Parts: sequence; C-alpha cells; structure tokens
Amino acid sequence: MKRHLPNAITCLNLLCGCLALNFIFDGRLELGAWFVAAAAVADFADGLVARALRVSSAIGKDLDSLADMVSFGVVPGAIMFKLLTADQGGLADSTLQWLPYAGFTVSIFSALRLAKFNNDTRQTTSFIGLPTPACTLVVASLPLILANDQFSLGGFILNPLVLLGLTVLLSGLLVAELPLFALKFKNLRWADNRRRFMFLLLAAGLLLALQAAAVPLVVLLYVLLSVPKTAAR
Repeated sequence: MKRHLPNAITCLNLLCGCLALNFIFDGRLELGAWFVAAAAVADFADGLVARALRVSSAIGKDLDSLADMVSFGVVPGAIMFKLLTADQGGLADSTLQWLPYAGFTVSIFSALRLAKFNNDTRQTTSFIGLPTPACTLVVASLPLILANDQFSLGGFILNPLVLLGLTVLLSGLLVAELPLFALKFKNLRWADNRRRFMFLLLAAGLLLALQAAAVPLVVLLYVLLSVPKTAAR
C-alpha cells in the first residue's frame, strides 16, 4: 500500500487538473484556479510522501510528469486563452483574432521544461528554470485577482499586450538556464535552510497582506532569492 500512496496522490493532482480544465472552458476561471491550487498541493505532497516512505519508481516519475503536463502545462495555456478572449472589444473586428491562441505558448514551453527536467541530472536537488507549478500559480492567480479586484488591476491584467508579455516572460523562464533552489528539507537547521525559511516567511507575509495578488510577487521573490546562489556559481 505505501509503495502506491505517492502515485495515488499524483493521480489526485491529475484529477484536479482535469477538473480545472472543465471549469476553465466553461468560463468559471475562478473555480478552475482553486483546483489548480489543489493540484499544486497534491504535487508537493506526492514527493513529500515518497521521501518520507522512502519509495520511488520509474513509473512514479513518469506519472508525475504526465500529471504535471495537464495540471501545469495545458491548464495555464487554457487560462491565458480564456483571458485573451475576454477582450472581445479589442479583437473582434480586427485581424488579430488569432492572438488568444498564443496563450498556449505556455503549454508548449511547459512540455519542454518537463522533458528537460526528466533528463537533466543537474536537477536532483535544485531546479534549472522556473518549475511548472510556479509558472501555473502565477497564471491561475489572475482570475482570482480579477474576481476580487481590490487593487483595481482588472484593466491592466486584461490588456492583451500585458497578457502576451507575461506569456512570453513565463515561457522564457521555464526553459532558462537559471538555477533555482528547491523546497526540499533534509533537516530543519537554519544554517542549512536559511534561504528556504526566509522565502516561506516572506511569502506567508505577502499572502496574508495581499491574498491572490501576492502570488506573482511570491514567485518573483523566489527567483530573486535564488540570485545569490546563482551569482556564487
């Protein structure tokens, strides 16, 4: 039983991704975003459980990538597509009606990121390039910010140029040769996990203060805190 428990959690990640897709294409992006968050929790939990139980398998690794491709590959592209189609006034009577499909660029680069991760021996204890869950959480936070637009960001977020710019930026970060630390704790000593503890504390503060609007800032913080490690190399 314990050997199959991590794979069962991975399948839960996949299920949440499928449900997210259903709600996104049904126009209920906010509900889809919450299922993305659930998928991210499951994705974190399957690795945690596997390490705690000291079980691993080639099938589990492949299953994890397949689930991630749905939850953190197809889903963010679908969200970008739906957000870009929301600007009907700016695109309906122009020759740029194909632009919403550019949102799926994130899906293509997510596939490249996952394939690279599976074959890159440098990424056993850290990451090279932005992890797909982090990318997807940024995209999934947009419908949540729009649903409770306490900072009046709706007009800015739904600007097609902003969405396309974010698509290009995230796609580039997914495959960039950028070393980033992983949230994998071998122990709880401050000296060994200073960067991880700092990130978690600052991220918690941002989320409490800004809620969904903090997610892009948390991911930016994650990248910036990795810079000293990159420079040291």
